Amino acid sequence: MRTPSVLIFLVALSIFSLPQPASPQQTAPPGEVLHPLRTDQPPTIDGVLDEALWQAAPFVTDFRTWMPDFGQEMVGETRAFMAYDGSNLYFAFHAFDPEPEEIKAAVTERDNIRRDDWIAINLDSFDDQQALYAFYVNPVGIQMDTRYAGGQEEPHVDLVWFSDGQIDDSGYTVEIQIPLKSIRFAEGDTVSMGVIFERFVSRQREAGTYPPLDPEKGESWLTQMMPMVYEGLQSERVAELLPAWTYSNRKAQDQGQLTTEEDRGEFSLTGKYGITSDLIFDGTYNPDFSQVEADASQVDVNLRYQLYFPEKRAFFREGGEHFSVGGTGASSLDPVNSIVYTRTIVDPIVGAKLTGKIGAKDFLASIYAVDELSPAPESGEPDYAHVPILRYKRALDEDSYIGAIYSGREAGDHYNRVGGVDGLIRLGGASTLAYHGILSSTGEDSEASGESGRALGFHLNRSTRDLDFSLVGKDVTEDFRTETGFVWRTGIVQVSGRVRPKFYPDSEVFRRVDLELFSGQTLDRPSDQWETFNQVLVNAIVLTNLSVRGAYSYATEIFREEKFDKGGLTLAASGQLTTNFFASLSFRRSNAIFYSADPYQGKSTRASAGMTYQPSDKIRSDFNFTYVDFSRESDGEEIYDYPIYWGRLTYQLNRYLFFRGIVEYNEYRKELLTDFLASFTYIPGTVVHVGYGSLRDKTRWQAGWEQGSYVDSDDFLEMKRSFFFKMSYLWRN
Repeated sequence: MRTPSVLIFLVALSIFSLPQPASPQQTAPPGEVLHPLRTDQPPTIDGVLDEALWQAAPFVTDFRTWMPDFGQEMVGETRAFMAYDGSNLYFAFHAFDPEPEEIKAAVTERDNIRRDDWIAINLDSFDDQQALYAFYVNPVGIQMDTRYAGGQEEPHVDLVWFSDGQIDDSGYTVEIQIPLKSIRFAEGDTVSMGVIFERFVSRQREAGTYPPLDPEKGESWLTQMMPMVYEGLQSERVAELLPAWTYSNRKAQDQGQLTTEEDRGEFSLTGKYGITSDLIFDGTYNPDFSQVEADASQVDVNLRYQLYFPEKRAFFREGGEHFSVGGTGASSLDPVNSIVYTRTIVDPIVGAKLTGKIGAKDFLASIYAVDELSPAPESGEPDYAHVPILRYKRALDEDSYIGAIYSGREAGDHYNRVGGVDGLIRLGGASTLAYHGILSSTGEDSEASGESGRALGFHLNRSTRDLDFSLVGKDVTEDFRTETGFVWRTGIVQVSGRVRPKFYPDSEVFRRVDLELFSGQTLDRPSDQWETFNQVLVNAIVLTNLSVRGAYSYATEIFREEKFDKGGLTLAASGQLTTNFFASLSFRRSNAIFYSADPYQGKSTRASAGMTYQPSDKIRSDFNFTYVDFSRESDGEEIYDYPIYWGRLTYQLNRYLFFRGIVEYNEYRKELLTDFLASFTYIPGTVVHVGYGSLRDKTRWQAGWEQGSYVDSDDFLEMKRSFFFKMSYLWRN
């Protein structure tokens, strides 16, 4: 009679020993440890959650919003599932939506899904609160990835991972596979990572997370991660080779004829090797740092400072977030944008990087590049510049750290050497203090001593649900130079502060209203005069997702030891008006300065309009109009007006292949630019690009008795033409 009892007991025990599917009621509350399911049968990444794996894998739910407000229920339930094997992390999402026909998703190129609906995995792979990977996927499986560290999110990291998604009557589902070779993590039998799962609903401009973010901690994501523990991860050493071949042909006008100025093919080789699972060496020979698309034009007249263009080259972009220095780029007035700006390395012929952790709390990042200068013949100028950059950080409590940085540029006898310390201290749940102290030395080796300068700064910041506050201080001497960075002004002492109370009206029209008060006072050392910038700004989210902004400023600026007025009125609005149509408008009317040897006061209008229209999930059209003018105040004469028209049409055949055409007309310079591109990307690194571009001016060649010249014309003449082909293949072990 005891046998049936034993059998019943064993059957019951076996049933309760099997992995059981979780439910919303069984979701682990914030602060507990997540344990993904270990599997020997990896899922097929097709966006359909039909494998037994996902029926057994634990999941979390009860996502809560952090935008536009904290702690609200989202438009639909979200479930995030977790699993793994020895070599991969697996995640799946089921994002429920009561209006699936309103889900915004497009088959588009990688990294182009910000305005779509999406889900994301924010992964602190070392669980040290110092940096995180962010993996974004839209409802049809298109990817975007970023890397966040030191208060800076670096876009377009381009890791190798896999995803797919499907829209159905309940909402959409997504599957994700992240190879361990593609991320850095600490070795060990037990590996802990931090995670925040995220979802964005485009039509509501609504973002939510699990675990829910604490409104009293505001933007401190790294300190709110939920621990996730893995057993038996394989720490395989990554090894990659990326051979690439590029052919380019460029022609330019010469006495009325297009003649070839470049016709060459080049081979390059880039490699990556994992010294450990968290320390990686990258090397490249004859690197192809070409961009497949030209920088969009900016207004380039009447400038006091050089224009800033973002880095687009993959070799420098990867790991670029680790070179951000605490307390830089801290406000709209901050003259120290970055200590390391890699676009100053214009034409490198060789490069090497070493990035990763060298201890439980120690991080190292370094770059060495040789930049080819191409001096004029017999000029005596050096042929190359050597650029070493070294970054060290030591983690402290929570996301606090102390760091050191060195960057230099050595060209012949000339040198520029920059070095110093920085850090971030978390003063409480929502408050941080970032700081830096940087010294520079610039000169010639043949001289006894060069010029020395310093840049000191701090940024005190507090961010909660109801109030943001910041205080910034700067001291930058006239002789401070960083030839590997981007500093747009020296010789100043500056203090600025911002207070931003946030309101959440119980209204069907206004969902959130932010009121910002900003004041900055700057001492211009060369003139020993003070200038000021004071602004009142109101930003509101109205209806579902329309953003409306208005600002008025009173400001002055010192130029050539003379004080000018700079304040004015700004109005702007933007929003995803329908699933297929996005629009933005901005207008500013302000006092302005004409920067010249003999400057004078004036008035300026700056306006822009943009739109994106997607008639289908594979076709996208973008248009942008920019207009700037300047009139002299004394007599009202218009000195210049500068309109730029820009349009782009993209046909995305599938997630791998797209065709794109760009047309840009600069009316001020009377230039017409056309740019056409066919691009195939299987995974980052395995690509084929074919491009064609031309530049036309409203001019013509007029021959003369002895020599001719180009003169104005009503017709366009092709001044430049280019064709390029690039093919590369990523091999990894």
